[in-house]
Amino acid sequence: MNFKTTKLNPFGLLIEPINEKTNILDLDIKELREILSNEHLVALRGFTSFASAEEFSEYCEKFGEICLWPFGKVLELVEKENPEDHIFDNSYIPLHWDGMYRKQICETQVFHCVNAPGENNGGGTTFTNTKKILENASATEKEYWGKITCEYSRKMEFYDSKTIAPIIDKHYEKEYSVIRFCEPPNSNDTSFVNHPGFEVKGIPEDEVANFIQNLNQTLYSPQYLYTHQWETGDIVFSDNSTLLHGREPFTKGAPRHLRRIQLLGTPPLNNPHLIYTK
Repeated sequence: MNFKTTKLNPFGLLIEPINEKTNILDLDIKELREILSNEHLVALRGFTSFASAEEFSEYCEKFGEICLWPFGKVLELVEKENPEDHIFDNSYIPLHWDGMYRKQICETQVFHCVNAPGENNGGGTTFTNTKKILENASATEKEYWGKITCEYSRKMEFYDSKTIAPIIDKHYEKEYSVIRFCEPPNSNDTSFVNHPGFEVKGIPEDEVANFIQNLNQTLYSPQYLYTHQWETGDIVFSDNSTLLHGREPFTKGAPRHLRRIQLLGTPPLNNPHLIYTK
């Protein structure tokens, strides 16, 4: 065995090479898929990997069909000078699941850190394990959450969409339930670029604020939340069906550069919650 594994806290697995010249191509793809299915997040650190976006996408195609966007296969996540959306700003990104505004929902995200933001600059990617949350939730909590659906709308460069999803949903190919929630940013946060539309259905209006506060407290609890602090060259695979993910804010001008690819399932999952997309 030419690599070592370390359990991440509170979930996920870190894989590192014993020989620093080990190439990521030396890892068995079938084995990586199985690990991801069990652990929901796999981080690879210290491997020789990709010199370009094209090499990254060629590697990801070995895992499955890549979700195509107007910009192509690879999203370059870098801060822009005058961003029109928060994903290109240095602000935090609320917890969410990918594909919620698209016709098909991806099964897996793959991130490659081209350049880390630097020590003490923030910019970690947050992941919360909703399967674990529901396993530990009380019957009362699950009954209450089960009443609620949320309506989301968002317009940005790549889509103009609306979706309605229940808080508790079935994993589309496994036997357990998951949480589908896109955390609303603080409505008074004027620095947050491009607020999405958000509305809660199924509970009285005077309960909404407490519901959001209590759910966020659970989602961000250390027993469910893992924050990946990036080092240059890291590759992270994450289970988009089981986890929600977001981003910590980072220092303006920090050299944070991630590439992201989304992989569809087999067969691809048509978005059951999408109302429209343009």
